[in-house]
Amino acid sequence: MTEPAHLATVRESYDTVAAAYAARVKPPSELDPLSRAMLTAFAEEARAAGPGPVADLGCGPGKVTAHLAALGVPALGLDLSPKMVGLAQRAFPALRFVVGSMTALPFGDDALGGILAYYSTHHTPPELLPAVFAEFRRALAPGKPFMVVGHAGNGEQTRPSHAYGGHPVSYTSYRLPPDRIAELLGRAGLVVTARLVQEPGEGMKGPVAGFTGTAG
Repeated sequence: MTEPAHLATVRESYDTVAAAYAARVKPPSELDPLSRAMLTAFAEEARAAGPGPVADLGCGPGKVTAHLAALGVPALGLDLSPKMVGLAQRAFPALRFVVGSMTALPFGDDALGGILAYYSTHHTPPELLPAVFAEFRRALAPGKPFMVVGHAGNGEQTRPSHAYGGHPVSYTSYRLPPDRIAELLGRAGLVVTARLVQEPGEGMKGPVAGFTGTAG
């Protein structure tokens, strides 16, 4: 299967900024109360759903993966960037981290006990989101929980030239309306049971949307 063209750009950009990103991104314990509550709620759902590995997709330096593990979740991390995965593995050697893409998850059908995509789908071109969410559904066992959280908007695209300490990047970020994201999740067989839209606050570049539910 041919790799989607945008992945090379995203991989190279995050390899470039990996160390600066890891140093700047807060651990979940220092996030705002609402963000912490969403992660805690997902952890409770994952524990209640029973056995099975829970994949933190787009895990970056592994801070959220480690937070889930500390909450009693059998979490593992996956990221497109080998340098991010290397940083995560060194920081949290007791946990498992793998290099991989959300467009072709390295897990068998119905193999996962939960999926978290925390600010990790916004670099996917909108036309490819149905395939990504279909991969989520394929790998997620029926009835197991998922949570997708990320930037929302009205179809805006941003292409920063520099990020995280001034390092050059060339990725694109896409901000879709929450209703559209929910629709795409549902079409993939992921049953949305709750959604939350956080309006822009201090330090936020736009609204944030979170979706939780189960594999149908």
